[in-house]
Amino acid sequence: MIIAVASGKGGTGKTSVAVNMALSIEDVQLLDCDVEEPNAHLLLHPEISRTEPVYTLIPVVDEELCDYCGKCGDFCQYNAIFVGSEKVLVFQELCHSCGGCAIVCPRKAIREEKHRIGTVKYGSTGDLEIVYGELNVGEPMAVPLIREVKNKIQNGKTVILDSPPGTSCPVIETVKGSDFCILVTEPTPFGLHDLKITVQVLKDMAIPYGVVVNRAGLGDKEVYEYCKENGIPILLEIPYRREIAELYSKGAPFSLTMSEWKGRFQKLFDEVRELASK
Repeated sequence: MIIAVASGKGGTGKTSVAVNMALSIEDVQLLDCDVEEPNAHLLLHPEISRTEPVYTLIPVVDEELCDYCGKCGDFCQYNAIFVGSEKVLVFQELCHSCGGCAIVCPRKAIREEKHRIGTVKYGSTGDLEIVYGELNVGEPMAVPLIREVKNKIQNGKTVILDSPPGTSCPVIETVKGSDFCILVTEPTPFGLHDLKITVQVLKDMAIPYGVVVNRAGLGDKEVYEYCKENGIPILLEIPYRREIAELYSKGAPFSLTMSEWKGRFQKLFDEVRELASK
């Protein structure tokens, strides 16, 4: 099964939950889809076995063939091509690599060239396999790289997807196709606000979900009241404890040191599997 770990709000502990659960179960593959700022490897310290570059296709206009008819610019819904009377400008930051401009060009004046956007890295820690992407600095679109990371999913394994923060396109691409989504939140007004948005997204995508409350005891009870009113299961509470924070600051998953938590994450996985099968 494929389990996504998301939140809406950044800094709630998605990666901590994803990593600790991955370390607590067997035959698992962890994919860090937060390609703009991947950090699961900072907790796992994997041995990197290989890296692969990732490219998108960007149009290049041969102006000796171009008659500046403007059909490519009219076709592009993202305004990535501007056709003047004597010049064509291509804004590669806006291009979504659909290839439509090359298809509609009547003079075949447009070809596509590869443009490197980032890297996919493969590593392992013991029996745990980790795959993560690193988007090149300045690249505006994470989705093509996330899609490439997800292409490495191995059938027959339990797969955990560590999602980016927010509820925009990178999150949609990450959770798409998941069997279940764990929503990590915190008991604060900000945590509740973004939790509500993410819940609506998952409802629209028809993906089952449940909540893990991180830093439990820190704020108020409004998250709990919201979950109760809407029938959302609270799967686990992680208390607001100095020991957990200190281990995290040292790049150490707390389930490895606090042995009782390994059993709790195993129980979390069992409950997720049961809910996903309903």
